Order: sequence, then C-alpha cells, then structure tokens
Amino acid sequence: MTAAPLLVAESIGKTFGTRRVLNSASLWVRSGVITVVVGRNGEGKSTLLKIAAGVLRPDFGTVRYREEHFGRARLANLASKGVFFLPEHPLLCTSFTVRDHLMMIQRRFGGGGAADTAVESLEIGELLDRSPQSLSLGERRRADIALAVARRPDCLLADEPFLRITPKDAEAVADVFRALATAGCAIALTGHEVPMLFDVADEVSWMTAGTTHPLGSPDNAREHHQFGREYLGIGL
Repeated sequence: MTAAPLLVAESIGKTFGTRRVLNSASLWVRSGVITVVVGRNGEGKSTLLKIAAGVLRPDFGTVRYREEHFGRARLANLASKGVFFLPEHPLLCTSFTVRDHLMMIQRRFGGGGAADTAVESLEIGELLDRSPQSLSLGERRRADIALAVARRPDCLLADEPFLRITPKDAEAVADVFRALATAGCAIALTGHEVPMLFDVADEVSWMTAGTTHPLGSPDNAREHHQFGREYLGIGL
C-alpha cells in the first residue's frame, strides 16, 4: 500500500500580475520517497515548491501537512513542524561562517552527530571556518545542503539542488538525498538536470501549462509519449 502523503499542496493556483503561472497544480510528498518535479523554465516549479513551503501564498488551493490544513501556510510554522525549504538562491548568511551556521542548527534542533555527518558526506570540512561570500557557487550549494542534513527534517523541499555543482559533487548530493529518504524523510526536488534527477528519483511529476502530471517512476516517465516528445525531445 502506498503511504499517505506527509505534505500535500493541492489544486494550487497562482497569478503574478496578469500572468497565470499555476492552474490547479498539485504536489504530494511521501515519507521515504523522493519526488522530482521537472518542466521548462517559467512553468511554475519553484512557485509550487514555495507555496508548499509557506513562502508564497496561493490564489487558491490548499496546503496540508500531517493532516493539518493550512488556510495560510507559513514557512516559520511549517519549519517548526519538521519542514526544511532549500531555495534556489544561497541560503547562508554572510555574517557567519559555515561552522557557525551548523552550530546554530545543532543548538536549536539537536541531532547528535547529524552536523558531523553533513560535513563528512558533503566534504565541506575545509570550508567550515570560511564565510559564505568566500565560497564558490558550488561550495555554497554543498554548504546549504549540509544545513538541511544537520536539521534532520521530516520533509525536505529543495529547489534546484543540483544547480551549479560538478558531477562529482552531484553524486555526493544524490547520496545524501537517498540517505535522508532511507531514514524516512519526505523529499521533493526540482530542476532541469534530468540524468541527475532521474537517478535519485522514486517518482516524477511533469509540470506544464500551469499544472502537474504525475508520471510514476523515472522508467515510466521516459516511456510517457507526450513527456518524452515535448520535454525530453525523444523522437524529434
């Protein structure tokens, strides 16, 4: 039996100015499952994730976490209940070192050796005493993801986690996501790096024309004729 979703953003609509970005889009995030949302630029992947995390307010639709319905989901509230949102832009504050950030996470949420695990698995030991502005974009991304690991979230929503990182670092990040899912974390990822995303995904959802289409496993997604033609470019 398929586990009930831990977090649901359902029938979401969102307009910016005169442009309708989302039109009845949905996201289901299940414990122990990595769901990947793919689609062309501007289709609303980031918007949907931000609404699910409580960063943006939808025009219509609902957000539910652990069976609690939110008329107005807020990031601070969801974060206190176990949700970690990793935005596309850098997360670390330039006023603190990487080590400072990890220590603050550990003091606030505990976690025993979770911070040490994050440092080791993402190979950021040499970055700990550096400020974020001194890091490359790829190094900052690994440090951002280390914060998520140290937090030990029940639900991780990560926008473009493979952006600007090397293939070697992408393997380490993928291993981190798999380990979190194995420990029971519900994970949703967005991005355009199809080989990397499909390698880590359990389920794929395609966003197009303002809505979402669950496609099942990566193998099932590749076999979906319209998705293959319009997004993957198969048969063109």
